[in-house]
Amino acid sequence: MLVIILFFVLHWYFSLFFQTFFHHRYAAHGMFTMSRFWEKVFHIGSFIGQGSSYLSPYAYGVLHRLHHAFADTENDPHSPKYDDNLFKMMWRTRNVYNGIYVGKQKIEEKFTKGVPRWESFDKFASSWVARVLWIAVYVAIYAFFAPSWWVYLLIPIHAAMGPFHGVIINWFAHKYGYVNFPTKDTSKNFLPFDFLMLGESYHNNHHKFGSRPNFGYRWFEFDPVYPIILLFNKLRIIRLKPVPARA
Repeated sequence: MLVIILFFVLHWYFSLFFQTFFHHRYAAHGMFTMSRFWEKVFHIGSFIGQGSSYLSPYAYGVLHRLHHAFADTENDPHSPKYDDNLFKMMWRTRNVYNGIYVGKQKIEEKFTKGVPRWESFDKFASSWVARVLWIAVYVAIYAFFAPSWWVYLLIPIHAAMGPFHGVIINWFAHKYGYVNFPTKDTSKNFLPFDFLMLGESYHNNHHKFGSRPNFGYRWFEFDPVYPIILLFNKLRIIRLKPVPARA
């Protein structure tokens, strides 16, 4: 059982790290710059971390920009205000994401400008063959190490890890939590100490200061990804952009 717990925890945080660092803070918000080489490295890292739920950084980045531009309006790709339950919201998000990914949804240039794109890799990583192979890997690990049948109930979370992370923030962090700053939307800080979502739970802070790489704001709000960003900047893997004084 210890192996299964360790595998689940590692997959949870490894997948989440690439989503918050590469997809969210880099692809969507451009909080820092990196070379084409490192872009490819983080594309590959995202594929390994997210596995069967791999999300195109391009489609994710554009979708998330739309969320900020139209938060809690009818044009928001995911808002609890316009969906009866989280499953409807997830389905609508999926449809918008797919429309962006395949190019069927017309998007203004301001939402696509500067978003990293590696089409050939996305096509491979998003293929059903790749997704099924990853699920087979998860099943094989459980077949070797799961002590009881009920543990297999965790496999669907492995299979849909990316969307699972997304709905925690896009649904719950717009319905529950506390507010540090008044905004025009319903964003809230879901957890005061974000041990679960690597800083993503500080959603109200992020909606107030969208270009700020440190999602924590108050003394007790620790964003565990921010020290990694500072380290990567020091190692010249990335280059942090200046943050506006108000942030």
